[in-house]
Amino acid sequence: MTNLPEADRDVVVIGGCGHVGLPLALAFADRGCAVGILDMSGTSVAMVNSGRMPFLEPGADDVLRRALAAGKLEASVDPAIVASAEHVVVVIGTPVDEHLNPNQMAINSALGACAGYLRDGQLLILRSTVFPGVTALVEKMMAGRGLDIDVAFCPERIAEGHAMTELFELPQIVSSRTPKGAKRAAALFGRLTPTIVVMTPEEAELAKLFTNVWRYIKFATANQLYMMANERGLDFDKIRRGLAEDYPRAADMPAAGFAAGPCLLKDTMQLAAFNHNNFPLGHAAMAVNEGLPLYLVHRLEQRFDLSAMTVGILGMAFKAGSDDVRSSLSYKLKRILEFKADAVLCTDPYVRTDPGLLPLGEVLDRSDLLVVGAPHPAYAALATGKPVADIWNITGQGVRI
Repeated sequence: MTNLPEADRDVVVIGGCGHVGLPLALAFADRGCAVGILDMSGTSVAMVNSGRMPFLEPGADDVLRRALAAGKLEASVDPAIVASAEHVVVVIGTPVDEHLNPNQMAINSALGACAGYLRDGQLLILRSTVFPGVTALVEKMMAGRGLDIDVAFCPERIAEGHAMTELFELPQIVSSRTPKGAKRAAALFGRLTPTIVVMTPEEAELAKLFTNVWRYIKFATANQLYMMANERGLDFDKIRRGLAEDYPRAADMPAAGFAAGPCLLKDTMQLAAFNHNNFPLGHAAMAVNEGLPLYLVHRLEQRFDLSAMTVGILGMAFKAGSDDVRSSLSYKLKRILEFKADAVLCTDPYVRTDPGLLPLGEVLDRSDLLVVGAPHPAYAALATGKPVADIWNITGQGVRI
């Protein structure tokens, strides 16, 4: 191993102002690491350096202020910060292109912008979901540049809204081509969590995809069962709660609702592409989950004259208690309703990135029909005499539509 000169920082997180990177940076800083953040968003970097979170993550605000006060955290848009750390964590996922195919070279392209600041002896850790084989491509890229760098893939498995607890509680998967790389990655993440699971890079890449696809298929199963019950005028949530009561084998059946967000659909598509598009179960799950907004509007059309109604959508984030609208099916629902209804109004107590959102009171007053898009806790006490379509059953009135 090439000896790394004394590093100024323990960790630099590339893409470190996002929903995955920033909680990780804060967790390391809170455990005493000197942490740098590289992010291309000058706005987010300025917010972090001033002690403000760019997004909602319970428990993170206090940790951010504590890390800054202790001098353990600094964010920058200058890629030169990469040279300052022993460990470089890359939080840049594999997106899908305009043809819905995974872009396997996204991480390599992103690394190319700061590769000139990587140094012999560093540990380069890929953190976000990657297409299987990307870790090997990065290893090849580092070798091609003549860098003596260990490469590891250590997938994140946190849920938004729970990052500041799950980072310290959940087992961490680590992988590297060499025992030395795996040992270094285990030592770093061992500062956060006591349980480390060691795999090969290929095993870890699939483990991350399998995790998200498994959740996505479970959501699709619940949504399909909801449609079956709903077609016969029965309350799926009542059935679900009844069959699961004191019955452990059914305890993991989720409620019906929009299954979306930045990972689940994308990772199902990635796994399908990896298996030469031979993934009928995954494709069926995509059809069910992505089709739920269409099904909901179809059912509403059978009960109401939507063309003469103003419809209000309550909740535009992709999940409850979140301000993240990435891949939110509430926006797909909005587009469908804009074609069917006289007018569509939207509200959300957390989302700050959509200037078209209205206050809840205005949406309640002006709407003839309400649809719960995201089951935010505030809607549990919703008081209105207007009809509410609530597949989540956040209002406790059942989910028949």
